[in-house]
Amino acid sequence: MSKLKKILVRARRQVFSEMSGNNPSIFKGEGYDFVELREYMPGDDIRHIDWNITAKMQTPYIKIFKEERELNVVVATMLNGSVYFGSKKFKQDVIAELVALLSFSTLKNGDLLSSYIFTDRMISNSKPTKKMSFVTKNVAQVLEFDPLHQKADYALMADTLYKRLKRKSLIILIADFFQVPDLRVLAKKHEVIAIIVRDKFEEHPPVMGFSSLMDPESGSTLEGDFNEKSVKHYAAKVHAHDKALYESLRNAGIRFTKVYTDDVASVSLKRVFERR
Repeated sequence: MSKLKKILVRARRQVFSEMSGNNPSIFKGEGYDFVELREYMPGDDIRHIDWNITAKMQTPYIKIFKEERELNVVVATMLNGSVYFGSKKFKQDVIAELVALLSFSTLKNGDLLSSYIFTDRMISNSKPTKKMSFVTKNVAQVLEFDPLHQKADYALMADTLYKRLKRKSLIILIADFFQVPDLRVLAKKHEVIAIIVRDKFEEHPPVMGFSSLMDPESGSTLEGDFNEKSVKHYAAKVHAHDKALYESLRNAGIRFTKVYTDDVASVSLKRVFERR
């Protein structure tokens, strides 16, 4: 079975499984806005009874809802050179898994789905759709793209999404975020969620001694003695970077989660969307 098919089968099974406790559906809620209260009438859904008001009034009252408009969900990935890395699994493969899970969850919920792929330019984009066949194409694009020697431009990504998306949307940004983007303007217009994909080796590398490393974005080679001191210095810089990244996202009102290459992606997604 190909990597693409494995990812699609696993994601579809996780999203559409009817097994209790095994459904990582990320879009929680009934899909309705509260409008008013009225007295309970035979045939009304007892799940909508407002027990606080019922206790005060000594007669059953229910909440009346009106249906919300469908969500416009946009999944945007940054596929620069650094995603071509992983000690357990390549970050690019994890991004593809996340795209599959998010796409199936969006369509299962009856919402509109569109996708974007960025580097230092927009690689691809799609019109909003509810077609399940789109998921295969979407995930294949992520898996088949060659990110080596590609640079990231988060300012271009934010500006492009801001200008192109006229309707208020739920934008899910998936990247390794080794830059601190300014997403404040985008987050004022849309609801934005950031999914940070990392490998633990990047944050806490082992002592390797004298080694040669290649920069997957520039292609340049770095040679040096990666001893205990230099490794600790590097880890401290990554920690400082992430602290600044988290502060920037919080200040913009953006919720975020981190997914490592050895994590169960559906569990991490469920965690961030349950706080939505």
